[in-house]
Amino acid sequence: MNFDDPESVIDQIIDKVGKDLVVGTPLAVGKPNHLLNALYNRAKNSPDLNLKIFTALTLDKPKGNSLLEKRFFGPMAERIFGDYPDLDYEQDRQAGALPSNVEILEFYFPAGRYLHNDYAQQNYICSNYTHVARDMMDAGVNVLLQMVSKGTFEGKECYSLSSNPDVSLDLIRLMQKRYSDDGTLFAFAAQVNQNLPFMYGDALVSRHTFDFVLVNADLEYRIFCPPKMAVSDSDFLIGLYVSTLIRDGGELQVGIGSIGDALVYALLLRQRQNEVYQELLKDFAIIENFGAVIDRIGGTAPFVTGLFAASEMVVDGFMELYEAGIIKRKVYDDLVIQRLINEGKIDEKITPETLDLILMRKGIHKAITQADFDYLRKFGIFRRNLAFDDSKILTPEGQTLTNDLDDLDNREAIYDYCLGDKLTNADVIQGGFFLGCQKFYDWLRNLSDEDRGLINMKSVQDINQLYGHEEIDRLHRKDARFVNTCMMMTLNGSAVSDGLDNNRVISGVGGQYNFVAMAHALPDGRSILNLRSTRITGKGETSSIVWNYGQMTIPRHLRDIVVTEFGIADLRGKTDQEIIHQLLTITDSRFQQGLVDAAKENGKIRSNYSVSAAFRQNGVAEISKKLAKYKDRGLFNAFPFGTDLTEEEIFVGRALKILKKKKQNPLTMIATLLKAFFIPVDQKPYRKYLQRMQLDKASSFEEKLYQKLLAYEFSRFERSN
Repeated sequence: MNFDDPESVIDQIIDKVGKDLVVGTPLAVGKPNHLLNALYNRAKNSPDLNLKIFTALTLDKPKGNSLLEKRFFGPMAERIFGDYPDLDYEQDRQAGALPSNVEILEFYFPAGRYLHNDYAQQNYICSNYTHVARDMMDAGVNVLLQMVSKGTFEGKECYSLSSNPDVSLDLIRLMQKRYSDDGTLFAFAAQVNQNLPFMYGDALVSRHTFDFVLVNADLEYRIFCPPKMAVSDSDFLIGLYVSTLIRDGGELQVGIGSIGDALVYALLLRQRQNEVYQELLKDFAIIENFGAVIDRIGGTAPFVTGLFAASEMVVDGFMELYEAGIIKRKVYDDLVIQRLINEGKIDEKITPETLDLILMRKGIHKAITQADFDYLRKFGIFRRNLAFDDSKILTPEGQTLTNDLDDLDNREAIYDYCLGDKLTNADVIQGGFFLGCQKFYDWLRNLSDEDRGLINMKSVQDINQLYGHEEIDRLHRKDARFVNTCMMMTLNGSAVSDGLDNNRVISGVGGQYNFVAMAHALPDGRSILNLRSTRITGKGETSSIVWNYGQMTIPRHLRDIVVTEFGIADLRGKTDQEIIHQLLTITDSRFQQGLVDAAKENGKIRSNYSVSAAFRQNGVAEISKKLAKYKDRGLFNAFPFGTDLTEEEIFVGRALKILKKKKQNPLTMIATLLKAFFIPVDQKPYRKYLQRMQLDKASSFEEKLYQKLLAYEFSRFERSN
């Protein structure tokens, strides 16, 4: 049933399921905000309702806490996010005002958002992405709420799960099975939003999938679109190193964020400006220091065959790589066809040999059946406008051919009248969900049907693991490179990605463990974990490579490749001593000796070991110095793919980021406040930036203090350029 009012949908859900509601709703942009708000407020005003919401990545418009943050985010959020409706449960959760009959459970947080939110920390569920549907079922989920797009496919009206078939496809199947097994009632409800790109592939579902659909154009809103953030010099170098490990003809998985953007930028340089790329490799001694591992598993030449992308998250960087002709390797969901392609026996072009080889490999029968005919049409081997009736093949030109491929004359006629031009039903990108900037959503919406059909949104069960479809995945994922980010690495090869040693959760495991494990399961796959060499804590700047840590996401036995801005550490199969040696070469030199001492004290390296001279000058200042000449040539812009932020917001945002880091160290912040207050700074050059923050005419003491503080930071980082 269709409704134009969220309240009516909620009435129907309660009538069908009852007053104990366990709601599953997608992570990120797949949430139907109006339905969720109606349901939450119904529970808030009805104590007899029990509501549990199981989700991840709850997104809301940035608002800020301090006066500075509120003035920075207010105009920006209004411009970028427009009519995006915030989720009411999120506002109450942040305010500590959730009613007692409502629970919010999440398995993945926006990085760092809930570090100091006790409720969120207590109700976090640690799950591999591939286990989420199972865990939702164990929690008793009986309602699925999803935002969808409406369209047509092959002449039939249908719906697309669009950005989020990731868990929903499995929940639908599992809830239907549970109903068949024990009669447990459930309800599926969707909200149509035509701003959501209409995606094909596994995301397509029929209208009958949903019990209730909210259709109201007045309730359609802008898809949440986080603006692109600045890429630092360290990020650019991490991306450059990782780009040398990506092999032409392979498969790529990459995460969101500035390091992901840096990798995409480096791959574009490798493809479009290879002379500059090679110059960079020489200037940073990348081949000299890491040539052995690059030659063994990567490459530095432009891409010819191109890459296939399979990533739990389809990032907006894939748009850039697709447009550049880097992501272009097509894969097919058929063992016979994919094996023939991998062996180089056939390619995309259909020839008589294509049909012969598929017959020889027993992909079809000698006497073509209806199933064979449908298969041949599905993959473009036969033309779409053919018909099959009573073992006869009918062409639109009037020929009638038999189904007998043993009859050589008949087979010749099939060659002449039935063969298509090229293979169809290919994928170049497979993903579980997507999230990105507005430009990315516009690009998806404006793709031709043929191009959009090359992007297959699937269940994470199909993306993040090999189980159940291993044979075809092994063919698709040759030379796979799974690129993910972590926060810290211990010197024994363990990775820390999702939490702190006090058990506070930063984000979540997500699919990282899945991809690392899959890299080890594939004979030519590699896991690449990247991290910035240092991080800011309450103690100031510290090394991200540490002796030991009381939290772990990836265990040491799954160690593989680690990349920082100082190089590549290949840890697979290495001894403990070799692992320590490798990681020390990519550590910030300020922290190397302390780590060496710890390793020696615990007997894990030789007593006479010292870091090689080639790696004793690891420092970001040296990186920035070498990058400067390339920046003078217009390369390595902090926003290589543009941003929705204004020039004033970029300038002010940089100062706010510096201040945020300083606040983590109280002594540093106090010193900065004193300097800002007592060292006079000419504010005239910064008037437009102060105006943006409504601080050009400060009146209160707080405003005057912030005015001086910002002007002081503006002057400092201007002088550092």
